[in-house]
Amino acid sequence: MTITTTVRTAGDRALRTTVPVAPPFADGTVLDPAGPAVAGAVVRDDTVAPLAPWSAVVPAGHVLTIVDVGGNQSADCLIYDAHDTDERYSVPDTLAWQGNAYIREGSVLRSNLGHPLMTVVANEIDRQDTIGGACSKESNTLRYGQHTEYQHGCRENFLAEASRYGLGARDLVSNLNWFMNVPVEADGALGIVDGLSAPGKRVAIRAERDVLVIVSNCPQLNNPCNDFNCTPLRMIVTAPTTGTDAA
Repeated sequence: MTITTTVRTAGDRALRTTVPVAPPFADGTVLDPAGPAVAGAVVRDDTVAPLAPWSAVVPAGHVLTIVDVGGNQSADCLIYDAHDTDERYSVPDTLAWQGNAYIREGSVLRSNLGHPLMTVVANEIDRQDTIGGACSKESNTLRYGQHTEYQHGCRENFLAEASRYGLGARDLVSNLNWFMNVPVEADGALGIVDGLSAPGKRVAIRAERDVLVIVSNCPQLNNPCNDFNCTPLRMIVTAPTTGTDAA
């Protein structure tokens, strides 16, 4: 079998990939780029292509709005202290401090030292996930069969983007999954099911210190986390102003 490697652009960078270059979302897909979820001067505004990674340093006090442009598109997310990347987002610390399995407005995203990294200041869906983890070529093959081996996953996106900051495989930790629906049942069972989001839905997170944020626009095509229809994300960083009124 011949595997074709192509190059996709991610901002001003090139990402080598084995995923086909044909548009991953269907003709007629509704796309709503919306806008910032909180007031403030826009200092960065990027569209992340389907299947691609993104990253930025978000200064303390600034707010990152993530827009689910096509609806039910998972944005897998890692967060690091920008000045000491050994301090990074921690799922157990975050959930233990808040005493709840879901991320909602008001949730404080904590580091492995228990320090606040970011705070959810706006959220337009009922709950956000931080349990479901990230897909990878290996997990795809295990779960869905050898025929998926050519597809890259969020792990590969994370590795490609993290390498720009001198980070590698040992620096990848459990992640957030904005807009992915992973309900936890009464018996503790969980699964990836149809999403709760829609085109133009937003989540906004405020940096409590200078943070490095790495996002994978999830390329998963084999389960409902992206509605089987990978679409763009919009990433908007706004400088702090008085108040956090929705736009």
